[in-house]
Amino acid sequence: MNTSVVTDRAAAGPRRVAVIGGGISGLSAAHRLLSGSRPASVVLYESSRRLGGIIRTEEADGFLMELGPDSFITNKPAGVGLCEELGYTPQLIDTDARYRRSLVLSRGRPIPVPDGFMLMAPEKPLSLLMSPVLSVAGRLRLLAEYFIPGRPAVVDESLASFVRRRFGAEALDRLVQPLIGGIYTSDPERLSLRATLPRFPEMEEAFGSVIRGVLSQRRAARKQKSGNEASGSGARYGLFTTPAKGLGDLIGVLERHLRSSPEMVFQTGTPVLSIAPAEDGLTGPRWRVRSSAGTQDFDAVISTLPAWASAELLSDDRLAGLRSGLRSIPYAGSALIVSGHQLEDFEHPMDAFGLVVPAVERRRILAVSFCSRKFLNRAPAGQIVLRTFVGGAMQPELLELDDAQLLQAVHEELTSIFGMRREAMFAEVVRYPQAMPQYEVGHTERVAAIERELKCWKGLHLAGSGYYGVGIPDSIASGRRAADQSLEG
Repeated sequence: MNTSVVTDRAAAGPRRVAVIGGGISGLSAAHRLLSGSRPASVVLYESSRRLGGIIRTEEADGFLMELGPDSFITNKPAGVGLCEELGYTPQLIDTDARYRRSLVLSRGRPIPVPDGFMLMAPEKPLSLLMSPVLSVAGRLRLLAEYFIPGRPAVVDESLASFVRRRFGAEALDRLVQPLIGGIYTSDPERLSLRATLPRFPEMEEAFGSVIRGVLSQRRAARKQKSGNEASGSGARYGLFTTPAKGLGDLIGVLERHLRSSPEMVFQTGTPVLSIAPAEDGLTGPRWRVRSSAGTQDFDAVISTLPAWASAELLSDDRLAGLRSGLRSIPYAGSALIVSGHQLEDFEHPMDAFGLVVPAVERRRILAVSFCSRKFLNRAPAGQIVLRTFVGGAMQPELLELDDAQLLQAVHEELTSIFGMRREAMFAEVVRYPQAMPQYEVGHTERVAAIERELKCWKGLHLAGSGYYGVGIPDSIASGRRAADQSLEG
Protein backbone atom coordinates (compact mmCIF):
# COMPACT_ATOMS: atom_id res chain seq x y z
CA MET A 1 0.00 0.00 0.00
CA ASN A 2 1.24 3.49 -0.85
CA THR A 3 1.18 5.20 2.57
CA SER A 4 1.83 8.63 1.09
CA VAL A 5 -1.42 8.30 -0.87
CA VAL A 6 -3.27 7.46 2.34
CA THR A 7 -1.76 10.46 4.12
CA ASP A 8 -2.52 12.81 1.27
CA ARG A 9 -6.07 11.59 1.07
CA ALA A 10 -6.65 12.00 4.83
CA ALA A 11 -5.38 15.54 4.57
CA ALA A 12 -7.57 16.31 1.59
CA GLY A 13 -10.73 16.83 3.55
CA PRO A 14 -12.92 15.72 6.43
CA ARG A 15 -13.66 12.07 6.93
CA ARG A 16 -17.08 11.21 5.47
CA VAL A 17 -19.28 9.24 7.85
CA ALA A 18 -22.79 7.90 7.34
CA VAL A 19 -25.02 7.56 10.39
CA ILE A 20 -27.98 5.23 9.91
CA GLY A 21 -30.93 6.06 12.19
CA GLY A 22 -32.11 9.37 13.61
CA GLY A 23 -32.87 8.32 17.17
CA ILE A 24 -30.92 9.49 20.20
CA SER A 25 -27.99 7.15 19.41
CA GLY A 26 -27.64 8.43 15.85
CA LEU A 27 -28.01 12.08 16.82
CA SER A 28 -25.46 11.65 19.61
CA ALA A 29 -23.04 9.99 17.19
CA ALA A 30 -23.44 12.88 14.75
CA HIS A 31 -22.91 15.43 17.52
CA ARG A 32 -19.72 13.68 18.60
CA LEU A 33 -18.42 13.48 15.04
CA LEU A 34 -18.93 17.18 14.45
CA SER A 35 -17.44 18.29 17.78
CA GLY A 36 -14.38 16.02 17.71
CA SER A 37 -10.79 17.08 17.14
CA ARG A 38 -10.66 15.37 13.74
CA PRO A 39 -12.81 16.97 11.02
CA ALA A 40 -15.73 14.94 9.75
CA SER A 41 -18.67 15.43 7.46
CA VAL A 42 -21.82 13.53 8.33
CA VAL A 43 -24.83 12.30 6.41
CA LEU A 44 -27.60 11.02 8.68
CA TYR A 45 -30.23 8.74 7.15
CA GLU A 46 -33.65 8.39 8.77
CA SER A 47 -36.49 6.44 7.18
CA SER A 48 -39.23 8.55 8.77
CA ARG A 49 -39.83 12.29 8.37
CA ARG A 50 -39.09 13.04 12.03
CA LEU A 51 -36.05 12.61 14.24
CA GLY A 52 -35.88 11.21 17.75
CA GLY A 53 -36.79 7.57 17.20
CA ILE A 54 -38.91 6.33 20.08
CA ILE A 55 -38.53 9.70 21.86
CA ARG A 56 -41.67 11.66 21.06
CA THR A 57 -43.45 14.38 23.04
CA GLU A 58 -46.87 15.84 22.29
CA GLU A 59 -48.81 18.70 23.90
CA ALA A 60 -52.56 19.27 23.81
CA ASP A 61 -55.10 20.99 26.07
CA GLY A 62 -52.59 21.56 28.85
CA PHE A 63 -51.28 17.95 28.79
CA LEU A 64 -47.64 17.15 28.05
CA MET A 65 -47.47 13.55 26.90
CA GLU A 66 -44.43 11.34 26.38
CA LEU A 67 -45.13 8.68 23.77
CA GLY A 68 -41.81 6.95 24.39
CA PRO A 69 -39.46 7.15 27.38
CA ASP A 70 -40.26 9.91 29.87
CA SER A 71 -36.94 10.46 31.67
CA PHE A 72 -33.36 9.30 32.07
CA ILE A 73 -31.14 8.31 34.95
CA THR A 74 -28.38 10.64 36.10
CA ASN A 75 -25.90 8.21 37.64
CA LYS A 76 -24.84 7.21 34.13
CA PRO A 77 -22.99 10.30 32.86
CA ALA A 78 -23.71 10.32 29.12
CA GLY A 79 -27.21 11.82 29.34
CA VAL A 80 -26.29 14.70 31.61
CA GLY A 81 -23.00 15.10 29.73
CA LEU A 82 -24.79 15.66 26.42
CA CYS A 83 -27.08 18.22 28.06
CA GLU A 84 -24.05 20.05 29.47
CA GLU A 85 -22.42 20.20 26.03
CA LEU A 86 -25.61 21.68 24.58
CA GLY A 87 -26.00 24.18 27.44
CA TYR A 88 -29.28 22.44 28.22
CA THR A 89 -28.92 21.47 31.87
CA PRO A 90 -30.99 24.44 33.18
CA GLN A 91 -33.97 22.89 31.37
CA LEU A 92 -33.78 19.64 33.37
CA ILE A 93 -36.12 19.03 36.30
CA ASP A 94 -36.17 16.50 39.13
CA THR A 95 -38.92 14.10 40.06
CA ASP A 96 -41.63 15.42 42.39
CA ALA A 97 -40.56 14.38 45.91
CA ARG A 98 -44.18 14.42 47.15
CA TYR A 99 -45.01 11.19 45.31
CA ARG A 100 -41.60 9.52 45.25
CA ARG A 101 -42.65 5.91 45.70
CA SER A 102 -43.91 3.08 43.53
CA LEU A 103 -46.73 0.56 43.89
CA VAL A 104 -46.93 -3.13 43.13
CA LEU A 105 -50.13 -5.06 42.52
CA SER A 106 -50.53 -7.63 45.28
CA ARG A 107 -53.49 -9.99 45.09
CA GLY A 108 -55.49 -7.41 43.19
CA ARG A 109 -54.58 -4.42 45.38
CA PRO A 110 -52.02 -1.65 44.76
CA ILE A 111 -49.53 -1.85 47.64
CA PRO A 112 -46.48 0.41 48.17
CA VAL A 113 -43.18 -1.25 47.36
CA PRO A 114 -41.28 -1.46 50.67
CA ASP A 115 -39.38 1.75 51.32
CA GLY A 116 -35.75 1.35 50.35
CA PHE A 117 -36.32 -1.78 48.25
CA MET A 118 -34.12 -1.13 45.21
CA LEU A 119 -34.92 -3.60 42.43
CA MET A 120 -33.70 -6.63 44.31
CA ALA A 121 -32.53 -5.97 47.85
CA PRO A 122 -33.78 -3.98 50.86
CA GLU A 123 -31.78 -1.04 52.14
CA LYS A 124 -34.27 -0.83 55.03
CA PRO A 125 -34.98 -4.37 56.30
CA LEU A 126 -37.49 -3.16 58.91
CA SER A 127 -39.63 -1.59 56.17
CA LEU A 128 -39.70 -4.93 54.36
CA LEU A 129 -40.74 -6.77 57.53
CA MET A 130 -43.77 -4.48 57.88
CA SER A 131 -44.84 -4.70 54.23
CA PRO A 132 -47.82 -6.90 53.24
CA VAL A 133 -46.49 -7.44 49.70
CA LEU A 134 -44.88 -10.72 50.78
CA SER A 135 -46.17 -13.30 53.21
CA VAL A 136 -44.41 -13.55 56.57
CA ALA A 137 -42.56 -16.61 55.31
CA GLY A 138 -41.61 -14.74 52.12
CA ARG A 139 -40.26 -11.75 54.05
CA LEU A 140 -38.17 -13.96 56.34
CA ARG A 141 -36.83 -15.94 53.39
CA LEU A 142 -35.80 -12.75 51.61
CA LEU A 143 -34.00 -11.38 54.66
CA ALA A 144 -32.32 -14.75 55.22
CA GLU A 145 -30.24 -13.94 52.14
CA TYR A 146 -27.92 -12.12 54.52
CA PHE A 147 -26.84 -15.48 55.96
CA ILE A 148 -26.77 -17.62 52.79
CA PRO A 149 -23.16 -18.20 51.70
CA GLY A 150 -22.15 -16.85 48.32
CA ARG A 151 -21.07 -19.27 45.65
CA PRO A 152 -18.16 -19.00 43.21
CA ALA A 153 -18.79 -16.81 40.18
CA VAL A 154 -20.39 -18.41 37.15
CA VAL A 155 -20.15 -17.22 33.56
CA ASP A 156 -23.79 -16.08 33.49
CA GLU A 157 -27.07 -16.77 35.25
CA SER A 158 -30.65 -15.82 34.65
CA LEU A 159 -32.32 -13.26 36.88
CA ALA A 160 -34.87 -15.85 37.99
CA SER A 161 -32.19 -18.38 38.97
CA PHE A 162 -30.21 -15.83 40.95
CA VAL A 163 -33.20 -14.39 42.82
CA ARG A 164 -34.65 -17.80 43.73
CA ARG A 165 -31.25 -18.92 44.95
CA ARG A 166 -30.57 -15.81 47.00
CA PHE A 167 -34.01 -14.46 48.02
CA GLY A 168 -36.61 -17.15 47.37
CA ALA A 169 -39.36 -17.76 44.83
CA GLU A 170 -41.92 -15.44 46.41
CA ALA A 171 -39.57 -12.46 46.27
CA LEU A 172 -39.00 -13.19 42.59
CA ASP A 173 -42.67 -13.49 41.73
CA ARG A 174 -44.05 -10.66 43.85
CA LEU A 175 -41.33 -8.00 43.79
CA VAL A 176 -38.27 -8.52 41.62
CA GLN A 177 -39.95 -9.77 38.43
CA PRO A 178 -42.39 -6.86 38.13
CA LEU A 179 -39.77 -4.24 39.05
CA ILE A 180 -37.22 -5.56 36.57
CA GLY A 181 -39.94 -6.32 34.02
CA GLY A 182 -40.90 -2.67 34.08
CA ILE A 183 -37.42 -1.85 32.77
CA TYR A 184 -36.63 -4.68 30.36
CA THR A 185 -40.09 -6.14 29.47
CA SER A 186 -38.30 -9.50 29.64
CA ASP A 187 -38.84 -13.05 30.86
CA PRO A 188 -36.79 -13.37 34.08
CA GLU A 189 -36.11 -17.02 33.27
CA ARG A 190 -34.10 -15.85 30.24
CA LEU A 191 -32.81 -12.43 31.29
CA SER A 192 -29.02 -12.27 31.74
CA LEU A 193 -28.04 -10.94 35.16
CA ARG A 194 -24.48 -10.17 34.07
CA ALA A 195 -25.65 -8.09 31.13
CA THR A 196 -28.35 -6.14 32.97
CA LEU A 197 -27.66 -5.95 36.71
CA PRO A 198 -24.03 -6.96 37.18
CA ARG A 199 -23.68 -5.18 40.51
CA PHE A 200 -25.76 -7.84 42.26
CA PRO A 201 -23.63 -10.88 41.40
CA GLU A 202 -20.60 -8.68 42.07
CA MET A 203 -21.96 -8.04 45.57
CA GLU A 204 -22.37 -11.76 46.11
CA GLU A 205 -18.76 -12.30 45.08
CA ALA A 206 -17.36 -9.40 47.13
CA PHE A 207 -19.50 -9.61 50.29
CA GLY A 208 -20.93 -13.13 50.22
CA SER A 209 -24.44 -11.63 50.27
CA VAL A 210 -26.33 -9.01 48.29
CA ILE A 211 -27.94 -7.54 51.42
CA ARG A 212 -24.57 -7.27 53.13
CA GLY A 213 -23.22 -5.53 50.04
CA VAL A 214 -26.15 -3.10 49.87
CA LEU A 215 -25.87 -2.20 53.55
CA SER A 216 -22.11 -1.78 53.33
CA GLN A 217 -22.39 0.52 50.34
CA ARG A 218 -25.16 2.48 52.02
CA ARG A 219 -22.98 3.06 55.08
CA ALA A 220 -20.15 4.26 52.87
CA ALA A 221 -22.51 6.59 50.99
CA ARG A 222 -23.78 8.07 54.26
CA LYS A 223 -20.24 8.89 55.31
CA GLN A 224 -19.57 10.62 51.99
CA LYS A 225 -22.86 12.45 51.61
CA SER A 226 -23.81 13.07 55.23
CA GLY A 227 -27.26 11.58 54.81
CA ASN A 228 -28.18 13.13 51.45
CA GLU A 229 -29.14 9.79 49.93
CA ALA A 230 -32.23 9.85 47.72
CA SER A 231 -35.11 7.99 49.31
CA GLY A 232 -37.80 6.04 47.56
CA SER A 233 -38.66 2.53 46.47
CA GLY A 234 -38.55 0.48 43.31
CA ALA A 235 -36.30 2.35 40.91
CA ARG A 236 -34.00 5.05 42.28
CA TYR A 237 -36.49 7.78 41.41
CA GLY A 238 -34.41 10.53 42.99
CA LEU A 239 -31.77 9.91 40.32
CA PHE A 240 -34.12 10.51 37.37
CA THR A 241 -34.47 13.74 35.43
CA THR A 242 -36.23 15.02 32.32
CA PRO A 243 -36.56 18.28 30.39
CA ALA A 244 -39.25 20.62 31.66
CA LYS A 245 -40.76 20.66 28.16
CA GLY A 246 -40.36 16.92 27.60
CA LEU A 247 -37.69 14.78 25.99
CA GLY A 248 -38.84 15.88 22.55
CA ASP A 249 -37.54 19.35 23.38
CA LEU A 250 -34.05 17.93 23.94
CA ILE A 251 -34.24 16.25 20.54
CA GLY A 252 -35.27 19.58 18.98
CA VAL A 253 -32.35 21.43 20.57
CA LEU A 254 -29.92 18.74 19.46
CA GLU A 255 -31.30 18.79 15.93
CA ARG A 256 -30.99 22.57 15.67
CA HIS A 257 -27.42 22.38 16.95
CA LEU A 258 -26.52 19.80 14.29
CA ARG A 259 -28.21 21.72 11.48
CA SER A 260 -26.06 24.73 12.28
CA SER A 261 -22.99 22.84 11.05
CA PRO A 262 -22.13 23.06 7.33
CA GLU A 263 -20.71 19.54 7.56
CA MET A 264 -24.08 18.01 8.54
CA VAL A 265 -26.62 16.66 6.05
CA PHE A 266 -29.96 15.14 7.08
CA GLN A 267 -31.62 12.63 4.76
CA THR A 268 -35.02 12.20 6.45
CA GLY A 269 -37.74 10.18 4.79
CA THR A 270 -34.92 8.17 3.24
CA PRO A 271 -34.81 4.45 4.05
CA VAL A 272 -31.42 2.78 3.68
CA LEU A 273 -31.60 -0.32 1.48
CA SER A 274 -28.14 -1.82 1.95
CA ILE A 275 -24.68 -1.27 3.42
CA ALA A 276 -21.76 -3.01 1.72
CA PRO A 277 -17.96 -2.73 1.60
CA ALA A 278 -16.61 -1.01 -1.50
CA GLU A 279 -12.90 -1.75 -2.08
CA ASP A 280 -11.15 1.28 -3.56
CA GLY A 281 -7.73 -0.31 -3.98
CA LEU A 282 -5.86 2.24 -1.90
CA THR A 283 -6.99 2.50 1.68
CA GLY A 284 -8.86 -0.74 2.19
CA PRO A 285 -12.61 -1.12 2.36
CA ARG A 286 -14.79 1.92 2.14
CA TRP A 287 -18.53 1.65 2.59
CA ARG A 288 -21.29 2.00 0.05
CA VAL A 289 -24.70 3.05 1.34
CA ARG A 290 -27.61 2.51 -1.00
CA SER A 291 -30.77 4.38 -0.04
CA SER A 292 -34.05 5.41 -1.62
CA ALA A 293 -32.29 8.64 -2.62
CA GLY A 294 -29.36 6.96 -4.38
CA THR A 295 -25.93 5.53 -3.57
CA GLN A 296 -23.03 7.19 -1.75
CA ASP A 297 -19.61 6.02 -0.57
CA PHE A 298 -18.25 6.79 2.90
CA ASP A 299 -15.09 6.30 4.89
CA ALA A 300 -17.14 4.90 7.78
CA VAL A 301 -20.70 3.88 8.58
CA ILE A 302 -22.41 3.83 11.99
CA SER A 303 -25.65 1.84 12.14
CA THR A 304 -27.81 2.71 15.14
CA LEU A 305 -30.76 0.56 14.08
CA PRO A 306 -31.96 -2.43 16.11
CA ALA A 307 -29.60 -5.37 15.66
CA TRP A 308 -32.08 -7.29 13.50
CA ALA A 309 -32.59 -4.25 11.25
CA SER A 310 -28.84 -3.72 10.84
CA ALA A 311 -28.54 -7.39 9.87
CA GLU A 312 -31.09 -6.91 7.09
CA LEU A 313 -29.03 -4.08 5.58
CA LEU A 314 -25.77 -6.09 5.66
CA SER A 315 -26.90 -8.46 2.89
CA ASP A 316 -23.48 -8.80 1.24
CA ASP A 317 -22.31 -12.44 1.41
CA ARG A 318 -18.97 -11.34 2.87
CA LEU A 319 -20.81 -10.08 5.96
CA ALA A 320 -22.61 -13.36 6.70
CA GLY A 321 -20.83 -13.92 10.03
CA LEU A 322 -21.68 -10.45 11.31
CA ARG A 323 -25.24 -10.76 10.05
CA SER A 324 -25.67 -14.05 11.93
CA GLY A 325 -24.35 -12.52 15.14
CA LEU A 326 -26.74 -9.58 14.94
CA ARG A 327 -29.69 -11.90 14.37
CA SER A 328 -28.79 -13.80 17.55
CA ILE A 329 -30.04 -10.88 19.69
CA PRO A 330 -33.80 -11.35 20.20
CA TYR A 331 -36.25 -8.45 20.43
CA ALA A 332 -39.73 -8.04 21.94
CA GLY A 333 -42.49 -5.60 21.13
CA SER A 334 -44.74 -3.56 23.37
CA ALA A 335 -47.61 -1.11 23.23
CA LEU A 336 -48.00 2.10 25.21
CA ILE A 337 -51.40 3.60 25.93
CA VAL A 338 -51.23 7.27 26.96
CA SER A 339 -54.43 8.53 28.55
CA GLY A 340 -55.74 11.60 30.36
CA HIS A 341 -58.17 11.50 33.30
CA GLN A 342 -59.80 13.51 36.02
CA LEU A 343 -58.22 12.63 39.37
CA GLU A 344 -61.67 12.53 40.96
CA ASP A 345 -62.55 9.63 38.65
CA PHE A 346 -60.34 7.27 40.68
CA GLU A 347 -61.09 5.75 44.05
CA HIS A 348 -57.33 5.36 44.55
CA PRO A 349 -55.47 8.60 45.41
CA MET A 350 -52.88 7.91 42.70
CA ASP A 351 -50.23 9.16 45.12
CA ALA A 352 -47.15 7.49 43.61
CA PHE A 353 -45.05 7.48 40.47
CA GLY A 354 -46.64 4.34 39.14
CA LEU A 355 -47.58 0.69 39.51
CA VAL A 356 -45.86 -2.50 38.39
CA VAL A 357 -47.81 -5.71 37.86
CA PRO A 358 -46.38 -9.18 38.68
CA ALA A 359 -46.94 -11.84 36.03
CA VAL A 360 -48.49 -14.04 38.72
CA GLU A 361 -51.38 -11.56 38.97
CA ARG A 362 -52.40 -12.65 35.42
CA ARG A 363 -53.32 -9.17 34.27
CA ARG A 364 -53.24 -7.71 30.77
CA ILE A 365 -50.91 -4.84 31.61
CA LEU A 366 -47.24 -4.73 32.63
CA ALA A 367 -47.11 -1.39 34.41
CA VAL A 368 -48.73 2.03 34.71
CA SER A 369 -46.68 5.22 35.04
CA PHE A 370 -48.39 8.22 36.65
CA CYS A 371 -46.47 10.66 34.49
CA SER A 372 -47.94 13.88 35.90
CA ARG A 373 -47.24 12.70 39.46
CA LYS A 374 -43.66 11.89 38.54
CA PHE A 375 -42.94 15.31 37.01
CA LEU A 376 -44.60 18.69 37.45
CA ASN A 377 -46.63 20.48 34.77
CA ARG A 378 -47.61 17.38 32.79
CA ALA A 379 -51.37 17.84 33.27
CA PRO A 380 -53.83 20.59 34.25
CA ALA A 381 -54.80 20.88 37.91
CA GLY A 382 -57.08 18.08 39.04
CA GLN A 383 -56.12 15.85 36.11
CA ILE A 384 -53.56 13.10 35.51
CA VAL A 385 -51.67 11.52 32.62
CA LEU A 386 -51.21 7.75 32.70
CA ARG A 387 -48.84 5.66 30.58
CA THR A 388 -49.91 2.00 30.52
CA PHE A 389 -47.62 -0.68 29.10
CA VAL A 390 -48.82 -3.86 27.41
CA GLY A 391 -47.11 -6.83 25.82
CA GLY A 392 -43.39 -7.48 26.22
CA ALA A 393 -41.65 -10.83 26.05
CA MET A 394 -44.09 -12.53 28.44
CA GLN A 395 -47.37 -11.44 26.82
CA PRO A 396 -46.65 -11.04 23.09
CA GLU A 397 -50.12 -12.29 22.17
CA LEU A 398 -51.68 -9.08 23.50
CA LEU A 399 -50.00 -7.12 20.71
CA GLU A 400 -52.20 -8.97 18.24
CA LEU A 401 -55.21 -7.05 19.56
CA ASP A 402 -56.32 -4.07 17.51
CA ASP A 403 -56.28 -0.58 19.01
CA ALA A 404 -59.91 -0.68 20.14
CA GLN A 405 -59.35 -4.00 21.91
CA LEU A 406 -56.20 -2.70 23.60
CA LEU A 407 -57.99 0.39 24.82
CA GLN A 408 -60.83 -1.72 26.17
CA ALA A 409 -58.42 -4.06 27.97
CA VAL A 410 -56.58 -1.13 29.57
CA HIS A 411 -59.88 0.50 30.59
CA GLU A 412 -60.99 -2.70 32.31
CA GLU A 413 -57.68 -3.11 34.13
CA LEU A 414 -57.57 0.49 35.35
CA THR A 415 -61.15 0.18 36.54
CA SER A 416 -60.43 -3.04 38.41
CA ILE A 417 -57.15 -1.91 39.98
CA PHE A 418 -57.73 1.77 40.76
CA GLY A 419 -61.51 1.99 40.90
CA MET A 420 -61.73 4.18 37.80
CA ARG A 421 -65.31 5.42 37.44
CA ARG A 422 -65.33 6.92 33.94
CA GLU A 423 -63.61 6.45 30.62
CA ALA A 424 -60.46 8.40 29.85
CA MET A 425 -60.83 11.94 28.52
CA PHE A 426 -58.49 10.82 25.72
CA ALA A 427 -56.34 7.79 24.99
CA GLU A 428 -53.74 7.06 22.34
CA VAL A 429 -52.14 3.74 21.42
CA VAL A 430 -48.46 3.72 20.39
CA ARG A 431 -46.96 0.45 19.18
CA TYR A 432 -43.29 -0.49 19.25
CA PRO A 433 -42.87 -3.81 17.40
CA GLN A 434 -39.49 -5.53 17.82
CA ALA A 435 -38.17 -2.48 19.63
CA MET A 436 -36.89 -3.84 22.95
CA PRO A 437 -33.69 -5.94 22.87
CA GLN A 438 -33.79 -8.97 25.11
CA TYR A 439 -30.55 -9.36 27.05
CA GLU A 440 -30.89 -13.10 27.45
CA VAL A 441 -28.36 -15.35 29.21
CA GLY A 442 -25.17 -15.31 27.15
CA HIS A 443 -25.79 -11.76 25.88
CA THR A 444 -22.30 -10.52 26.70
CA GLU A 445 -20.79 -13.44 24.78
CA ARG A 446 -23.04 -12.72 21.78
CA VAL A 447 -21.99 -9.08 21.78
CA ALA A 448 -18.33 -10.06 22.10
CA ALA A 449 -18.69 -12.29 19.04
CA ILE A 450 -20.25 -9.40 17.10
CA GLU A 451 -17.36 -7.15 18.13
CA ARG A 452 -14.85 -9.73 16.88
CA GLU A 453 -16.60 -9.82 13.51
CA LEU A 454 -16.60 -6.01 13.35
CA LYS A 455 -12.83 -5.91 13.77
CA CYS A 456 -12.56 -7.62 10.39
CA TRP A 457 -14.38 -4.70 8.75
CA LYS A 458 -12.61 -1.40 9.20
CA GLY A 459 -14.99 1.55 9.19
CA LEU A 460 -18.20 -0.28 10.13
CA HIS A 461 -19.59 0.44 13.60
CA LEU A 462 -22.74 -0.32 15.60
CA ALA A 463 -24.57 1.67 18.25
CA GLY A 464 -27.93 1.65 20.00
CA SER A 465 -29.71 -0.15 22.80
CA GLY A 466 -29.04 -3.67 21.55
CA TYR A 467 -25.58 -4.12 22.98
CA TYR A 468 -24.50 -2.47 26.24
CA GLY A 469 -27.62 -0.99 27.85
CA VAL A 470 -31.19 -0.01 27.05
CA GLY A 471 -31.56 3.41 28.71
CA ILE A 472 -31.16 6.84 27.13
CA PRO A 473 -27.68 7.41 28.67
CA ASP A 474 -26.59 3.97 27.42
CA SER A 475 -27.80 4.80 23.91
CA ILE A 476 -26.06 8.18 23.95
CA ALA A 477 -22.82 6.58 25.18
CA SER A 478 -22.98 3.94 22.46
CA GLY A 479 -23.40 6.58 19.76
CA ARG A 480 -20.48 8.59 21.07
CA ARG A 481 -18.29 5.50 21.35
CA ALA A 482 -19.06 4.49 17.76
CA ALA A 483 -18.28 8.03 16.58
CA ASP A 484 -14.88 7.96 18.29
CA GLN A 485 -14.11 4.58 16.75
CA SER A 486 -15.10 5.78 13.28
CA LEU A 487 -12.58 8.61 13.49
CA GLU A 488 -9.71 6.38 14.55
CA GLY A 489 -9.29 4.53 11.26
